[in-house]
Amino acid sequence: MLTDYVILGLCVVVLLSYLFDITFKYSKIPGVVFLIALGIVLQVIVNHTGIEIPNMRPVLPVLGTLGLVFIVMEAGLEIRFEKNKTRRLMQGVGASVVLMVLFVSILTFAVMRIWHLPLAATLLNVIPLGIISSAVAISSSGLLSRDQREFITFESSASDIFGILLFDFIIYHHQSLSAGIIDFASKTLIIIPVAIIMAVAIAWLLYKMHYHVNHIAILTAVVMAYAIAELLHLPGLFLVVVFGLVLANNRFAQDTFINRLVDFNKFRNDIDSFKKILAELTFIVRSFFFIMFGFYVNLSGLVNVHSITVAAAITAFLFLLRWVFFLFFIRGSGKLVWFAPRGLITILLFMSLPDMFRIDVINEEVVTLVILMSIFVMMTGNIIPVRKKPADAAENTEPPAPSCDGTEEKTTVFSCR
Repeated sequence: MLTDYVILGLCVVVLLSYLFDITFKYSKIPGVVFLIALGIVLQVIVNHTGIEIPNMRPVLPVLGTLGLVFIVMEAGLEIRFEKNKTRRLMQGVGASVVLMVLFVSILTFAVMRIWHLPLAATLLNVIPLGIISSAVAISSSGLLSRDQREFITFESSASDIFGILLFDFIIYHHQSLSAGIIDFASKTLIIIPVAIIMAVAIAWLLYKMHYHVNHIAILTAVVMAYAIAELLHLPGLFLVVVFGLVLANNRFAQDTFINRLVDFNKFRNDIDSFKKILAELTFIVRSFFFIMFGFYVNLSGLVNVHSITVAAAITAFLFLLRWVFFLFFIRGSGKLVWFAPRGLITILLFMSLPDMFRIDVINEEVVTLVILMSIFVMMTGNIIPVRKKPADAAENTEPPAPSCDGTEEKTTVFSCR
């Protein structure tokens, strides 16, 4: 009987999560908000009814790590180096890196001066707050134009990758920056060829194998490679990133000797199928993680005046900095200013912090509030209509520029001043 209830509960959770996602088009509220809220509601019900629930908190890091690997791989698969998208790619990547560096530098300096905290601990607590959630941003950009959606994809994916690498770099090399740079460079020289060899090997296996279960084996191999790299103190997430980038940009290897080993047409079809399966698995992991996170969050901390004040200040600074940057460097940005939600990666990196690096001023409740506030700002900005300037309107009436494949490509509305 208990087994039936557990299965029923899991099915209800997945269906509710799916319902939350598909209703975003009408409610403008990202599914993440509903998932956390559902977890909080369940916590309140359990506390008031006295129902005994096994402690599932130790499962959170496992779910979180899997989600992190899946999201980073998705981010790598989303970035394709194409001539007709070079401008948008450079703007998206440039904006993510510059904004993160400015945000982390200024906020770290402020927290150190006000609360007199050490540099390494402050950096490690601030960096997760500077990462845009690609899972939330990309899924919430459906109502934007194509050019804006591509910018969001590039910016948020680059933010995920750069933020995670920066976090890993600081946590492993906080004692000596110069030695850390040399160590990271040497390990990068190891990771890049390993990722390329992995991609070629998987492409060759897909070409030779005709078994009906292939993609789960690929995903398992990647997760295993990440775990082995972490055990060997190598940047495992960087391995996953490079692996995703190699798969996404496999056309560069088509005119090499690899063409004799791989059927690239079949391989690209397999990659498309793999991306769909990866998206489905990421959806399930994300759903259960956010509900469990909401279930175990400290409710009293969410209504604490100190937590609300700190979270509100961080969120206000985040969007003020973004608004100033877009005002001076990105023309015709429109609603893009508001698309800087924090989400799963922010929580995962914060939860992975060793106790020696934790600081009281930025606690779990503050992080949760920043996530909710940033999503609320994005949601509000997504609803408010944007008035186009005459210059922008004139730009949008320009004839489409031909792309590399001979088709017409709509001229992007972004340009750096």
